[in-house]
Amino acid sequence: MTRPAARAGRASADRLARLLNLVPYLLARPGIEIAEAAGDLGVTERQLREDLELLWVCGLPGYGPGDLIDMAFDGDRVTITYDAGIDRPLRLTPDEALALVVALRMLAETPGVANREAVERALAKIENAAGDLVAAPVEVRLPGDSARVRELRAAVERGRALRITYYTAARDETSERTIDPLRMLMVGGRAYVEAWCRRAEAVRLFRADRIDAVTELDERAVVPPQARPHDLSDGVFRPSPDLPLITLRIGRGERWITEYYPCERVEADGEQWLVSLRVTDLGWARRFVLGLGPDVAVVAPAELAEQVRAQAAAALDAYATPARPADPAGATVTQ
Repeated sequence: MTRPAARAGRASADRLARLLNLVPYLLARPGIEIAEAAGDLGVTERQLREDLELLWVCGLPGYGPGDLIDMAFDGDRVTITYDAGIDRPLRLTPDEALALVVALRMLAETPGVANREAVERALAKIENAAGDLVAAPVEVRLPGDSARVRELRAAVERGRALRITYYTAARDETSERTIDPLRMLMVGGRAYVEAWCRRAEAVRLFRADRIDAVTELDERAVVPPQARPHDLSDGVFRPSPDLPLITLRIGRGERWITEYYPCERVEADGEQWLVSLRVTDLGWARRFVLGLGPDVAVVAPAELAEQVRAQAAAALDAYATPARPADPAGATVTQ
């Protein structure tokens, strides 16, 4: 959208809001002077007169006599004589009520919402007001929501320390941790618990679906003063110059990598692309490359290329056809 178009869009939205407020304002003040009304509404007299002219052609479907808003002028004073029903309170349609209930339930279930009680109060008011518009109870499940997420969220809200069994995908290992939770988060459709890890002596993010077991301890969570929450405005993974840099040659079918992962360099090489990106470690990079299709080849570093080659060869050997057993006389046994 160009800037002039954006300004025009904002002006139209502002005018619509002003017109919606104008009718109830004038209904409450019959015979008000246009100059006074313009001052109250924060517009010029010329703009108010133009708004009143537009109201002449606004009203109910049919747009004939008795359908449109009507006004009476007495010099510089104006009075609404027919409001076309604008004074009636707005009513939600069944679709609108359902959409609003679903949106609020999603917000209430999202980890990291600061004031869930306020959301739940608003939800209760809307459900009571909607009455029969929402015919059946609505249950919302967020992507990644699970009993584990609800268990973690409850523990975080109670302010308890946790003992967890956690799988670290980057190192392909499982470890026991004692953590002091700070908050629950939802990033990219996945739930995380951000906590002070006593083992690492630092703030860490733990993906909820990689927590294999959790035990709520009797002790309160104690977060050291130096602990600071992560800035997740750019996502969970934030590449830095001290992380390993890998370069891949990818075909057309694997170009999605450049949209899904933060890349430092993307360069066309004929029908293929050269893509460079930072990774947490080469172990993760090895598993990442092996999980891709045949249109991917490791260009650098050489260590990663050798690791991928060796593990691929070992996998192929595991699928090799075993030698047929021989009978004691030396003849090959056929099936």
